[in-house]
Formats: sequence, structure tokens, C-alpha cells
Amino acid sequence: MFQMIPAVIQFPDLSPILFELDLGPIHFALHWYALAYIGGFLIGWLLIMRALKTPRLWPNDTPPMDRSAFEDLLTWLILGVIVGGRLGYVLFYKPGYYLSHPIEIPMVWQGGMAFHGGFIGVVIAAALWGRKHKVPLGSLADMLAMATPPGLMLGRIANFVNAELWGKPWDGPWAVIFPGDAAQACATLSAPCARHPSQLYEAGMEGLILGSLLLVMVWGFRAFKRPGLVAGVFFAGYGLSRFIVEFFRQADGQFITATNPNGAVFAGMQMGQLLSLPMILIGVFFAVRALRGPRPA
Repeated sequence: MFQMIPAVIQFPDLSPILFELDLGPIHFALHWYALAYIGGFLIGWLLIMRALKTPRLWPNDTPPMDRSAFEDLLTWLILGVIVGGRLGYVLFYKPGYYLSHPIEIPMVWQGGMAFHGGFIGVVIAAALWGRKHKVPLGSLADMLAMATPPGLMLGRIANFVNAELWGKPWDGPWAVIFPGDAAQACATLSAPCARHPSQLYEAGMEGLILGSLLLVMVWGFRAFKRPGLVAGVFFAGYGLSRFIVEFFRQADGQFITATNPNGAVFAGMQMGQLLSLPMILIGVFFAVRALRGPRPA
């Protein structure tokens, strides 16, 4: 009798570097992850510019800012993403290590960014900017929420290309055999183990599905006329997507021990799930409050 061999996918031979130039003392390398950040900001910028040029989408048919003001805001947001994302990774995932190696905290080129930290950084930067320029925070949050999913999708695809943040071992039809650290983590097994391509799950749920829903809300149902609604759906949608995907995603190594192989940090939840719960609750709160507000004309 023949033994059935699970159908798995060998990880494609992809380099984390798109291209590099070596001109003597000058060396430049463009990583896919950096390209994902650039592409995410560019697509988000185009979406917001289009929305600001369409007055009928906004309350009282009046956009909350002009183009020049948004370009100023963009600088604040970039700083919020970088600083918040890095500090979030340091505080949420490796506080002990960076307490012992504080000089490495600003070394973002070595890797280590947390979405939840970047999210908090963007919220703080946008709130400070909006208060300074007297821009309604509800409309500002809606605008940024609409523009965020493309960057999330590209970032998760870059995670897949980099063979990082992979999923738990699995023998299903689209399981992937990842190289590098993923293969080493399977060294105790009798054969190379395949895993869930959880990065692509996240790209689909947080980026494609959630982003499409928000665009339909904005352009099909003019959800911007209820300030806070789009932001609320984004918060809840991202939190729920991340909570679900964490069931298939390998927990971060620093949380996995012999007595805690699933990497749970509280009540059986992984760190990503624990950090997503407040997003879900906050999102539901803002969405319900927006829907209970005055009906737009």
C-alpha cells in the first residue's frame, strides 16, 4: 500500500532584498519590507487625496482639510509609525532584552516593529496634529482608517517574502515549508514541517477584505458623514482579524517554553490576541456611537 504524503508547498526562492547596488564605498539595498512601507503610504496618500477632492463624501459637504495640510500631517504620521512601532515591539515583546541593550532600541534596521505600537503612535501623532490645526478628530480618524489597509496588506506580503512571522505546523493542502528559523524550529521533528502561511491570511483579512469593506462604506454609502464610523469599523475589523489569525500563527519565541508550548501570555491568549481585544472594544464603541448620532442630511 502507498502512504499518502500531504500536499505541501516548498517556499519559493525569494530574497528579502529587491535589488542592491555596490559602488565601492556606497552600498544601497532596497528591501521588500521598506518597499511595502513606501507603497502603503503612497496608496494611502492617493486614497486620501481623492477623498479630499470629493466634498459630497464629508459632513456638510466640506472636507476637513486641504491638500497642503494633509501633506504636513503625513510627516507626523510617518514619525508616529516608526517611533510607535519600534517602541511597541520593545515594550510588548522584548522588554527584558532591550532593558539590557538600550543602545539597540533605535536600530530599526535590525528589524522588530509592532503594529499595535505603530497604531498607538499614529493615534497620538494624529491627535496632536488635529488639535493643533483644529481639525475634527472623528473625520481625521475616518480618513486615516480608510487609507491604512493597503499598507497592512503589503506589509504582510513582505513578511511572507522574508519568511518571517510564519504560522503553526500544519499538513493541509496549502501548507508551506519555510526556510531559516522556521526550519530550525522543526528540527526536533522527524521531517521538515510545513506551516500555515499566516502572513497571507493576515494580508487577506486585514488588507484586502477589511480595506474593500471600508472603501464600499465610504464611496458607496458615504460613511464619512457619520464621523467615527469608518474608524470604528477599522479598529474592530483589524482587532477581530488579528485575533482570529493568531490561532494559526506561531507565537513569538520569547513566550514559548517547555510548559507553555503555545506561547500564551494570559487566559490562553497569545500577545497579539491580548493586544487586539481593546481594539475590538474601542472599535465597537465608536461605531455604535456614530450610528446613534444625528442622521446625516
